[in-house]
Amino acid sequence: MAGVVEDTSPIHTKDHDESKLAIDDDADKEVDDSPIEQVRLTVPITDDPTQPTLTFRTWTIGLGCCIILSFVNQFFVYRTNPLTISSITAQIASLPLGKLMAATLPTTIYKVPFTPWSFTLNPGPFNLKEHALITIFASAGASGVYAINIITIVKAFYHRSINPIAAILLALSTQMLGYGWAGIFRKVLVDSPYMWWPSNLVQVSLFRAFHDKEKRPKGGNTRLQFFLLVFVTSFAYYIIPGYFFQAISTISVVCLIWKNSVTAQQIGSGMRGLGIGSFTLDWNTVVAFLTSPLAYPGFAIINMLVGFVLYIYVVIPIAYWNNFYDAKKFPLIHFHTFDSTGAIYNVSRILNDATFDIDMDAYNNYSKLYLSITFAFEYGLCFATLTATVSHVFLFHGKTINQMWRKTTATLKEQAGDVHTRIMKKNYEQVPQWWFISILVLTTIMALICCEGFGKQLQLPWWGVLLSLTIALVFTLPVGVIQATTNLQAGLNVITELIIGYIYPGKPLANVAFKTYGYISMAQALSFLQDFKLGHYMKIPPKSMFVVQLVGTLVASSVYFSTAWMLLTTIPHICNPSMLPKGSPWTCPGDDVFYNASIIWGIVGPKRMFTKDGIYPGLSWFFLIGLLAPVPVWLLARKYPNHKWIELINMPLIIAGASQIPPVRSINYISWGIVGIFFNFYVYKHFKSWWARHTYILSAALDSGIAFMGVLLYFSLQSYDNNGPAWWGLEGDDHCPLAQCPTAPGVVTEGCPSFF
Repeated sequence: MAGVVEDTSPIHTKDHDESKLAIDDDADKEVDDSPIEQVRLTVPITDDPTQPTLTFRTWTIGLGCCIILSFVNQFFVYRTNPLTISSITAQIASLPLGKLMAATLPTTIYKVPFTPWSFTLNPGPFNLKEHALITIFASAGASGVYAINIITIVKAFYHRSINPIAAILLALSTQMLGYGWAGIFRKVLVDSPYMWWPSNLVQVSLFRAFHDKEKRPKGGNTRLQFFLLVFVTSFAYYIIPGYFFQAISTISVVCLIWKNSVTAQQIGSGMRGLGIGSFTLDWNTVVAFLTSPLAYPGFAIINMLVGFVLYIYVVIPIAYWNNFYDAKKFPLIHFHTFDSTGAIYNVSRILNDATFDIDMDAYNNYSKLYLSITFAFEYGLCFATLTATVSHVFLFHGKTINQMWRKTTATLKEQAGDVHTRIMKKNYEQVPQWWFISILVLTTIMALICCEGFGKQLQLPWWGVLLSLTIALVFTLPVGVIQATTNLQAGLNVITELIIGYIYPGKPLANVAFKTYGYISMAQALSFLQDFKLGHYMKIPPKSMFVVQLVGTLVASSVYFSTAWMLLTTIPHICNPSMLPKGSPWTCPGDDVFYNASIIWGIVGPKRMFTKDGIYPGLSWFFLIGLLAPVPVWLLARKYPNHKWIELINMPLIIAGASQIPPVRSINYISWGIVGIFFNFYVYKHFKSWWARHTYILSAALDSGIAFMGVLLYFSLQSYDNNGPAWWGLEGDDHCPLAQCPTAPGVVTEGCPSFF
């Protein structure tokens, strides 16, 4: 991911499938199939190299999906309840479109004058390879452009100008650098049969299900009919929470009863408090930030909810009401930074206007930086999640990773491979290595020009760019091996912020640029490699894969940038809730967190935050806590090997369970958990055939309906400052204004009672 919130959790799980890996050492099976049992059970070993791939249908539908998803996802990222449309929506919607084009387009073959080339709009039935390439196009549009956060905070939060050419170069270079790392490591992470990328098997299963012949069940609907029914319903319903009655996005019962109690509203607010008694009637609230719970397996939901409950109902109340770190001076849950008086930290007082870096005399005469207790502990959880991921992978997957790594190196030495690798090498021409190297060289030059040119607006010097790329290069292989075998991806955002924060403090844009180049270029490389492995399984020509990924990345980056630039330059006071008109959704919660992270790590810096020079040196202990947390679970699993449920206890997921609060709110976790448990436990247990047939389609249709209605509302009404009828239910708020009040004696905040 990606682009909705500041990525404070350094662990990403694709489908959270940590089932036991089965490696078959039978030589005959390795020759005839894959050595990984899950791959043998899912991926066919047949191929039809005559199937067309880069057809007119692929380009038309694929580019259309890429553009639409890029626009919609960037459009919604600035809203109070962000919405992310995944590539699964395009995967489902493109199937009937492809079949319709196959049934209606002419089959005439057109010759290109003066060349031996010819083409046709309709080369025959819509095939699985076209469908896979369209989905990869869509994936480029759904993945987000992390660098847009930098552009947003420069324009909307720091209120400074940025050269649009520098901005687009930033977006393109951060997205494209991953091709270089992908090219360097593709032989190990794609060609090796032991690097199997488990989450791809979900996609393979879905493709095969879609391309099996389907008869309408008696008294039921086909999957397409079900998708359309849910889509229309979701589209029609969203006009209520999206326009007429935005308050039903979060309903906090406690606040409606105790309207004058700060403590009651802190406990009951779903948006600014603990969320007890809160609920929602808006699917957008369920999927905002955390994406659809229908796509998560049950054990992952339980792990995350355990972490959420322990954190928000045990750790935070104890810390707040015992006034840890002067917590009562500040709101219970807030993502802004504060000074020692409890006021919002006035960053302009410590910034040198000319150089746009910290003025140490002004800082020493003003105040150290304070955070709400929830925001402070969020970074502690971030530290713990990073080390817990390393510890968990080493303890639970170390043996398997080591076994597969030894087999991988042996396979590469012998120039061997499984049946899929042999089919790909026999039937298709491989992508030349110089293609990847050329992109790496060009994008590195682009990154250097972006940072060193244009008046050095991004503050990051050339050595910072090269250091960030070195970090990405060093970590791509080990993190890729872990992800390709366990589905766990350790993010580099915390480490990169920490490194540049110590080396080059006081420079907010240098910090976020360094993080983006160091972290996102690695994440992009792993995303490209995962897609290459999907194409490997689907027997798509590698050059076709490369072209689709390259064009998709270029198009998506351009659309994300254009959409962001349009909104940032046309919506007055975007990202400033205090200045926005009543009912306006353009509050930018994710970018607000990204902005405050640039203050914490960039302007003030980790040395003045998390050491004895700052307020929060104790949070450094979370590194050790995270490292040790998986050990008891591992010991219990070894002592009681017959109790398989013990191995489902995932400490990185538990620790990261609530590590996105803020900007994610209690109501998002509560509603997400309730829906996830209902579908992935109750429905799965009692209506398994329905669950298998409809769950992913239901999720995609609900998301799509909201997306289309949201865009329609904006262009038809909200872009003309018509945000809905003026009444009590207009604001997308839970009417708990006192929940954000400090409770320390003597702290005066507008709209809040004073305590003495």
